[in-house]
Amino acid sequence: MKYIVQYRPSSIKIFVVANASESLILTTVTWMQQEPDNPEHHRQRSEFIRKLVQRRLGQESVKTRYDHLIPRTIVQFWHDLRQLPHDVEECVASWSCWETSGFTHRLFDEYAAEAFIGGSLGTRHECAFKRCYHPAMQADYFRLCYLLVEGGFYVDADDVCVGTDIGWLFEDGRLKLQPLCYDIASSAMVNPSVFLCADARDPSWIFYFNNNPLIASRGHPIIERALIQATSLLELAGEDVLPEIQGTTGPGNLSKSIFDLGASSGVDVESDLVVLRDWDSFAVSRWPLSHRGDARNWRLSNQKRFARKSE
Repeated sequence: MKYIVQYRPSSIKIFVVANASESLILTTVTWMQQEPDNPEHHRQRSEFIRKLVQRRLGQESVKTRYDHLIPRTIVQFWHDLRQLPHDVEECVASWSCWETSGFTHRLFDEYAAEAFIGGSLGTRHECAFKRCYHPAMQADYFRLCYLLVEGGFYVDADDVCVGTDIGWLFEDGRLKLQPLCYDIASSAMVNPSVFLCADARDPSWIFYFNNNPLIASRGHPIIERALIQATSLLELAGEDVLPEIQGTTGPGNLSKSIFDLGASSGVDVESDLVVLRDWDSFAVSRWPLSHRGDARNWRLSNQKRFARKSE
């Protein structure tokens, strides 16, 4: 099965091809001009997400489009599997061991990810992936491409699985994602037990969604929107420009996509997603790891050209 993307200034059409003589329009997305991303827009986005994550939902019915299960596939990325650090390999093993419980585990490197994107989404998206100048940016972009095409459970390679039951995460096709909150005043993350309380807020808090993990059915509208936006931002950047990672392909891009769908487009995003309020019970980000102190850490390499050891 292959996706073919037609791009025009006003719209993007995504076709899923069953065979050479038959194609079906999966969806048509109207493309609008990029909305201004200024401090007021950031404040509105944070407040929108705050209300979204603090709302306690009852046992509501799932939309028919999400009745089908998410593929029981765990997907990860490390840019160079020939030089996979031993400590990261241990983290990956905590996820690959789920294969004994009937799950599929797929670990991609830069070349396998590029081949997947080119083969399933075409030249435009393959070129956008090549413009991702850092491995973290490649991972950000690849996860959107993979989930749009195949669906599944994407988790970062430096997370360690500590959960004993992940099966329920696949039970319906809604997007499952982790909320975060950053306190500008203290330059520290706010504990979920604090910021998830109803009406908890502070002028210095910024609410947003992490793009790790991402668990969704194939063709999910939020993933689709985030991929469209990331692709456009990569294309709009000049050839010699290294766009900021977080806002171009990472959590900032995902959070803006959710806000734009819910606040600007009037889409009922609440019924499209599940807020993972206890993600720490499933996985923890191991610290320290060998790559966190060098250029492989995107926080140290944001908007800097990444030099691979083979270059």
